Amino acid sequence: MPTIQLETIINAPRPLVFDLARDVELHGKTVDWTHEKIIGEMTTGKLEKGDIVVFEATHFGVKQRLSSQITQFEYPALFVDVMLSGAFKELKHQHQFESPSPNQTVMTDILDFTSPLGVLGHLADSLFLKRYMRTFLLKRNIKLKEFAESAAQKI
Repeated sequence: MPTIQLETIINAPRPLVFDLARDVELHGKTVDWTHEKIIGEMTTGKLEKGDIVVFEATHFGVKQRLSSQITQFEYPALFVDVMLSGAFKELKHQHQFESPSPNQTVMTDILDFTSPLGVLGHLADSLFLKRYMRTFLLKRNIKLKEFAESAAQKI
């Protein structure tokens, strides 16, 4: 099972960063290159424990659908989403938020996933999928950082 861990330092208060990271509409704006859309019942608002969100996006030229549920929630420190259905055999994404100072947040993503197809999935992980998922998170975090720091300047 590949694990990706990323830390992003954001010059904005932790509650603000936490709320932006769980904002359903903003999520689509932070991954716009995948043409991601939020579909299903929850298309607006901020994710809470138990919420289920369904994403439709294009990865590797293929339109895919993934549904996730928020299984852990500790405001403003942590939320965890777990895939219910989608392209992976398993996927768990931990979003952690620490505040070294009042106007700075360290956002840590820990993404664990298992590809389908056994040995072929493991081969895909090592050849390209782990790198693709890491780049996906890095690009998303850069955009989330931009939104958060811009919003923090207006406070």
